[in-house]
Amino acid sequence: MTSVISCTDVSKRYGDVQALDGVSLEVRKGEIFGMIGPNGAGKTTLMECLEGLRTRDGGSVEVFGMDPERRPGEIRQRIGVQLQSSALLSRLKVGEALALFASFYPDPVDWHALLDRLGLGGRLGSYVDRLSGGQRQRVFIALALVNAPELVFLDELTTGLDPQARLAIWDVIRDIRDAGTTVVLTTHVMEEAERLCGRVAIIDHGRIIALDTVPALVRSIGAGNTLRFTVDGRAPVAELEALAGVTSVEQEGGSVTVRGSDSRFPGEVLGVLARADLWPRDLGTEQSSLEDVFLTLTGREMREEHPA
Repeated sequence: MTSVISCTDVSKRYGDVQALDGVSLEVRKGEIFGMIGPNGAGKTTLMECLEGLRTRDGGSVEVFGMDPERRPGEIRQRIGVQLQSSALLSRLKVGEALALFASFYPDPVDWHALLDRLGLGGRLGSYVDRLSGGQRQRVFIALALVNAPELVFLDELTTGLDPQARLAIWDVIRDIRDAGTTVVLTTHVMEEAERLCGRVAIIDHGRIIALDTVPALVRSIGAGNTLRFTVDGRAPVAELEALAGVTSVEQEGGSVTVRGSDSRFPGEVLGVLARADLWPRDLGTEQSSLEDVFLTLTGREMREEHPA
């Protein structure tokens, strides 16, 4: 599959902070590629190096086979960018913003149709700063798409949105991909990457610590399912631990957590409990996720830090 982005051993330092430390990756045409990790991991710095907005200290970057530092004008005609912190002039209306940005390009899209596609057709005369959070994000997506880009960068697009607005934006991103545009997004919301991305790179302290599809990353740590339930009395921990596929059993009071890598182990656990005349309550299962992958690879949960 054709690569639209390729970077090798990219580094960037801010004073004593090594924001990027030997990052290498490629992005394939037509995919949604996610760069995930905590705030401060280096995601935005890497994206800005790919966009040609920031000068790297070392390594190589190619976008459409061109170095964004050497041929920025050519590349910017073919990409769309939604920055992590975006703002427009106050008292600017939606239609005015789209008309302004469309004037920057020789062959822009029909931005009226674009706004209709994004559910903003009735907001032409609305001031951008008076829209809801989700509507403002759609405006910034429209601005990033007004030049019909082959590649679009979306940086922490849904930060601060309510769950309903976030789900709506996810649908918009899928539509962008389905229309043939390659999407690169950053997020520290693991569920967002799981739901949207074909492949993800987990970035921490300026390094890529894992890169693959979500299912492959989960399989790589030997993770499986978690079964949680409550029982009256002591669970037969030793017997549960002896089951094929069970990796751990924990009991705290009446609450029991059983983890396993075999899809059949939940049924076998219930069989053991039935033979012990124990009937589980509040029974629930959880599949391993990118959060579990991050925890396994770094030894800690996702954290909040100042952006790099």
